[in-house]
Amino acid sequence: MKDEGRGKAEKSQGGIVPSSDCPPSSFILHPSSFLPWLASLLQTADSLFPTGAYAHSGGLETLVALGVVKDARSLAEFLRGRVVPMLGAYELPYLGFAVAAARDGDLVALMTLDREYGAGKLPRETRDASVQVGAQRLRMLTRTPSPTGVAEAFAAAIARGEAGGHAAIVYGLQAHRQGAPTGAAMTAYFYGSLSGYCSAALKLIRIGQEGCQGVLGEVLALAAPTVAHALTVPREEAGWCDPALEIAAARHERAFARLFIS
Repeated sequence: MKDEGRGKAEKSQGGIVPSSDCPPSSFILHPSSFLPWLASLLQTADSLFPTGAYAHSGGLETLVALGVVKDARSLAEFLRGRVVPMLGAYELPYLGFAVAAARDGDLVALMTLDREYGAGKLPRETRDASVQVGAQRLRMLTRTPSPTGVAEAFAAAIARGEAGGHAAIVYGLQAHRQGAPTGAAMTAYFYGSLSGYCSAALKLIRIGQEGCQGVLGEVLALAAPTVAHALTVPREEAGWCDPALEIAAARHERAFARLFIS
């Protein structure tokens, strides 16, 4: 008997359509399952989105000056060994907590998360950079009114000096507004963070765009396990301390000459 469905995609309730022409692990995504939030998430994760993040190196400029990062290999080691663990244990969990608080419309919880997150950034430059990037993202986010008004209420709290408006917290607010799944928002933030370091590296070491893409592709392989871990981190265990990064950021404040704000 001829199989009429062979070689054709079959519908599924989840919007993921297995194809008999592909291995069992391959899927075709039905447009209705992701287009409502994916386009917006891509836009706000892109380097063209005006957050001012391009002006910050996250301490990389100091590490280059000290000879710790000097080529593609050492850049990849730096990202794998220092940046990725920080993202998985600290940045991404707080982003997820912010999504949950925004979903509940809980302004007090958002303000508390913002203070906790800011307390984890010891060097002044690092705190200031996070607030600057977060404030610009929030300004773009509130250009159109939100159904719940939580983003506007958070912006008002910042104006009153009751919150800082740190980058990861605002990213969580944005993800809630977009309707993006928390894991997808974490993945976009993971990519944006690594891309930012690679973009800074282009100006600081002899690496080139192809070299940066090679490093980025290599380290992005850690995205799935890092996000999976971040989704399970309880609030009381979220946090990270890397003395090398903290000292590099602190030394950058007093550098004789510098290309980046932080």
